[in-house]
Amino acid sequence: MKSKITLYTLLALVLCNSACKKALDLKQQGVYTSDNYFRNEVDAVNAVSGIYSLLEEEDYIGHAETTFDVPSDDYWRSGDHGEDEAIENLTYDASNAAIRYPYKWRYEEINRSTNCIINIPKITAISADVKSRSMGEAYFLRAFGYWRLMVIHGDVPIITEDDYTKQLFNVPKSPIEDVRKQIESDLKQAVSLLPESYGPTDRGRVSKGTALGLLTKLYMYWEKFPEAIATGQQVISNSHYALAANYQDNFTRANENSTELLFSIQAVQNVVQNDFTVYYIPRPWGGYGFSQPLQGLADEFEANDSRKAATLLSVGDQIDIGDGKGLTTFTSDLSATGYVFRKYAVFNSASAGGGVDHTFAVPLMRSADTYLLVAEALIRTQGVGAGDALINQIRHRASPLLKPVAGAGMKELIHERRMELAGEGERHQDLMRWDKDKIVDIAAIYNLSVSKAPIDQSKNVIFIRPKNYYFPLPQVEIDKSKGVLIQNPNF
Repeated sequence: MKSKITLYTLLALVLCNSACKKALDLKQQGVYTSDNYFRNEVDAVNAVSGIYSLLEEEDYIGHAETTFDVPSDDYWRSGDHGEDEAIENLTYDASNAAIRYPYKWRYEEINRSTNCIINIPKITAISADVKSRSMGEAYFLRAFGYWRLMVIHGDVPIITEDDYTKQLFNVPKSPIEDVRKQIESDLKQAVSLLPESYGPTDRGRVSKGTALGLLTKLYMYWEKFPEAIATGQQVISNSHYALAANYQDNFTRANENSTELLFSIQAVQNVVQNDFTVYYIPRPWGGYGFSQPLQGLADEFEANDSRKAATLLSVGDQIDIGDGKGLTTFTSDLSATGYVFRKYAVFNSASAGGGVDHTFAVPLMRSADTYLLVAEALIRTQGVGAGDALINQIRHRASPLLKPVAGAGMKELIHERRMELAGEGERHQDLMRWDKDKIVDIAAIYNLSVSKAPIDQSKNVIFIRPKNYYFPLPQVEIDKSKGVLIQNPNF
């Protein structure tokens, strides 16, 4: 979903001083600003599409955000980005490039969303349905920007509508509790405004279920378990967000129409490259070969769990990479660990030109995640066994041969989340929130040398509490603020 007009000149406006005032006062032709752009329904839709377009940014959701999961016991960072090694080993500092890259894009998402929230209500030449939907999308996407900031950094600046109108962007950090309240408010607005579903021409837009799914996740991180249960059940009970018939259906080209995909990155072949997918695919197959699965993840799958074959390519497995040669064998030289994530290795057929499939919709949030979050909330409020029904729905969908759980506690829940969501950016954050509640010992899990066969490499991650619960703010942002932004503790 790409904006047809480059509308957002926010940074330029902020940096512009009195020397350029006369130039701005001139009546320019063909130049759009927030004051003269929002005229009709088409403008509103294009402006919102411009927010979605940020999901394709390589230094944002397109790749950089996935880097924050590589410290986990599921990944070997691989790739050729030197900054990723420090993220993986938790030896980074505030100048690390991987910390710096996505920060500005999260705030750009917030700025574009706020621009729409302020200006779309002023449009009169627009249908009520499109206005409501567009406002709901803007509220959700702003919440998502703050969500990523909060999860990664903790306390962060909140830019209000009043700040935006006054072009006041150098503001101090807000406590994490206030950031959570901001996200909650935006998501509740989105729930009230968004439709339950869309027709094929609007495929990929966020829905009421998307907002409910992220709100459920927010409540779990906030430890508001009754609210998480009530909110998540609205997703689980709605057929518009039903689980796909087969697990692997979520990772095929046809998944664009899946009811399970609450939120995804949409791309168009030969128009928009999907960097997210490319980063997971081996270099000889047209990818970059990053984020390779570890043996420990492969070993965690149960014998009859079909999710293993859908999630991982192992040495000896075969796949059609669209080169016209039929099935290609995955060999040990294609990965330092002996595995890659099959769920992102999606290719065009030879008749369609071969190569990486950029039409594949990359899942950012699935209903299955919500099922397991609600199951966890039930276990943590009502005791072992309270989440069995939901866990078993996920397990039975994976394979009828998997033995149903009975009296499942957090151990079983943790296992199920790891298997269901492997490679989807949840593991490190899950372990950290469980560690804070002393459900797991993340230091013991991470402070181990892990052999990555077939190549003899080791991963020894030293987790320091509370320092490593959050990443620092980029040092460049601290410097630019001239004392307004205060760095996170221990950095």
